[in-house]
Amino acid sequence: MSHTRNATHLSYRADGGGAVTLRAALLVIGTLLLQLGFITSYLGAFHHPTPHRVDLDVVAPTAQLRDRTAHQLDGLSGSPLDAHPVSDEAKATRRIKHRETDAALIVNPSGRTDRLLVAGAAGNSLAQATEQVVTAAERSAGRTVAATDIVPASSGDSRSLSSFYLVIGWCVGGYLCAAILAISAGARPASPRRAVIRLAVLALYSVLAGLGGAIIVGPVLGALPGSFPALWGLGALTVFAVGAATLALQALFGVLGIGLAILLVVVLGNPSSGGPYPYPLLPAFWRHIGPYLPPGAGTWTSRSIAYFQGNAVTWPLLVLAGWAVVGTLLTLLASAIRTRVHPDSPELLNPPAGRPRV
Repeated sequence: MSHTRNATHLSYRADGGGAVTLRAALLVIGTLLLQLGFITSYLGAFHHPTPHRVDLDVVAPTAQLRDRTAHQLDGLSGSPLDAHPVSDEAKATRRIKHRETDAALIVNPSGRTDRLLVAGAAGNSLAQATEQVVTAAERSAGRTVAATDIVPASSGDSRSLSSFYLVIGWCVGGYLCAAILAISAGARPASPRRAVIRLAVLALYSVLAGLGGAIIVGPVLGALPGSFPALWGLGALTVFAVGAATLALQALFGVLGIGLAILLVVVLGNPSSGGPYPYPLLPAFWRHIGPYLPPGAGTWTSRSIAYFQGNAVTWPLLVLAGWAVVGTLLTLLASAIRTRVHPDSPELLNPPAGRPRV
């Protein structure tokens, strides 16, 4: 009987060791940390949106009135506004449409009601928050304000969130495609040839994914206006940028690279993208990292294409291109170094039977 119990105990230990290896346990712990990071990042970014230095142009008939009003708005508690004197309404309107400022206050010296120009297409939550802050400031001065949305979102994009969801879909497709390509034959590309093939497949996938997203958001659903070819190109670049970065991380860190890609794109990138809450409403950490991550760069660009005639897209496009170029170079470099370090690796010379060569 004792011999039977000992054999059963050894069998359980053997089965448990095979089911949960040390490597698997570490990956599970990493997943837990990633999950907690997800919760922390989203709640940290979204639980208390507060305006911070929202760009506001101030227009008035005299320089003295412009300067005095801008100074008063700049001095509001908590610095919700960053006010700039502007000579005339036409210039302020142009600056809003070129995404150089967020809103404009048109002061009426002969009456008690001023006008506030906003751009709902740049983020409905930002337009509402700006109106609330300016309304409160005007009320304290015994004045009122009437808001006018000079760049409204389309009827199919009432909350100005279609750009955000479109870009998030492209980003998810990018890292999932890269993960599948890597897992199909080991997370680290065994040779430069395999790395090139994976990048080529990713490029083809990116073109198709960009086209599909542009078709769905435009002709199918009518959620976003703007240039169809421009949205298609943005989609292809976004998908490839995220996919190339994921391939690079996998080439450098193996399966851990998938988790790192999710950390950058999903855990940090999504809440800092400026989608649900534009940058001036986000806490400092997310406000500062958002423009440098693919979801933020893509969301800004897609809104500019849809509503602002493609203005102010140079920097975000450079960010996406940087992710694509650096990801591609690191993927090729890591595979070349591995080939040099392990030139006689059986996987390089003769991959296991049945394993895809991609």
